[in-house]
Amino acid sequence: MAPPKVPHRECYIGGKWVAPASNKRIPVICPFTEEHIGSIAGGGEPEVKSAVSAANSAFKNGSWSGLTGTQRASYLRKIADKVKERKDTLAQYETLDNGKPISEAAWDMDDVAGCFEYYAELAEKQDKQLETPVELPMAEFKSVIRHEPLGPVALISSFNYPALIATWKVAPALAAGCTIVLKPSEMTSVTCLELAAIMDEVGLPPGVFNLVTGLGADAGAPLTSSPGIAKISFTGSTATGRRIMAEAAKRGVPTCMELGGKSCLIVFDDVNIENAVEWAMFGCFWTNGQICSATSRLLVHERIADKFYACLKQRAESIKVGDPLDEDCRLGPVVAEHQLAKIMDFIKGAKAEGATLLIGGSRPKHLPKGYFVEPTVFINVKPEMRLWREEVFGPVLASATFSTEEEALAIANATEFGLAGAIITDDAERCERVAAALECGIVWKNCSQPCFCNVPWGGKKASGFGRELGTYGFSSYQNIKQITTYVSKDKWDWYPSKL
Repeated sequence: MAPPKVPHRECYIGGKWVAPASNKRIPVICPFTEEHIGSIAGGGEPEVKSAVSAANSAFKNGSWSGLTGTQRASYLRKIADKVKERKDTLAQYETLDNGKPISEAAWDMDDVAGCFEYYAELAEKQDKQLETPVELPMAEFKSVIRHEPLGPVALISSFNYPALIATWKVAPALAAGCTIVLKPSEMTSVTCLELAAIMDEVGLPPGVFNLVTGLGADAGAPLTSSPGIAKISFTGSTATGRRIMAEAAKRGVPTCMELGGKSCLIVFDDVNIENAVEWAMFGCFWTNGQICSATSRLLVHERIADKFYACLKQRAESIKVGDPLDEDCRLGPVVAEHQLAKIMDFIKGAKAEGATLLIGGSRPKHLPKGYFVEPTVFINVKPEMRLWREEVFGPVLASATFSTEEEALAIANATEFGLAGAIITDDAERCERVAAALECGIVWKNCSQPCFCNVPWGGKKASGFGRELGTYGFSSYQNIKQITTYVSKDKWDWYPSKL
């Protein structure tokens, strides 16, 4: 049976649905049937210019930035309510477009609603602390710190969590009073377009939220080079992020970059092996392995390696791979044919370099259609191998062993990336030591991949800089202004008069 179609949408600019001047459409291909299930608008420079202009006009007229935090919070809660009402439909669209299991897509929609609600609360709190007094060493002066919206912002999101990562940017930006031009990945724009429809339904003032779909070269490039943008937030590859940073540097525009990763999970020899195996699988196979923070480098203590790998092989072989609309599915297809080809090239290269294939390494035989790859584990992977050094962005786990804590840390930190890291051990003191020593922005202790909108998200080194989420994500969309007043009645006698 053919999968259902996705809604036909255009770009959303200035409160209206706008067809691209080129009339270009980009097909939406279902990754588990390889069938066309719709199309998105192929926007370009004309649509970007219109969207940036609309965002600037809306910011300057104060229809959003002029509201109180409480007033903005009312809109954010209405958006959250609409997402909850349409959770099942939105989750289905996400699965049809992205390929992630429907249970995970539904979980993502809960998080989307929760993120809007969280930033609604922060917007309300902002009313009470719009100006924060600062104690000064001189009584003649009083200072306050004022929080103001930055202005129109460009938000560019990734394909692996289409609605959720867009929301990580949209919700705090709206809460802070910014206006927005969102450019989602051309591979997975469907649920972002549905978010635009929700923004329209709740009556967001025209121009506050704008969305342009299209290829990166057509729509992303003119957006990041636009002189009307006050900030760029990007989630995606390190290579693309560097190009955006270079463009932004020409105009001194601040950026937030959440880029690639090659995170490490360190398993010590004092653990419950079955529990540790569960986290190792979740850390790499969740979201079909398409996670920037995936703990895809697995270090196992040599004393338990044989038992650990035997358990991992048994458990990974039982993972249900198939139709992601099936509630029991735990691993669906990757997003696109070119992504599958890239993953298979990594697997081929790992074999050629001498890594030992423990499980997987092929397309599932029972799935002749779709961009599927088996859950794959390589052991005896050396630090110099490409599989250990580069981000695969698929369900491929590279593993090696270690003998001491110092060795494990040295191996874990010997990477250009610095997004996340994880430790599994029953030794609380060791857990603290290793967490402190890992060179990354996120550390998980006795788990892997939990993410909450209340805490900051981001990395260091080639994984980027700046933080999404939490209060950090909120303040990053604000201009922090110092206002200092001379309050003394006395003359400021810097150059005394001789009269």
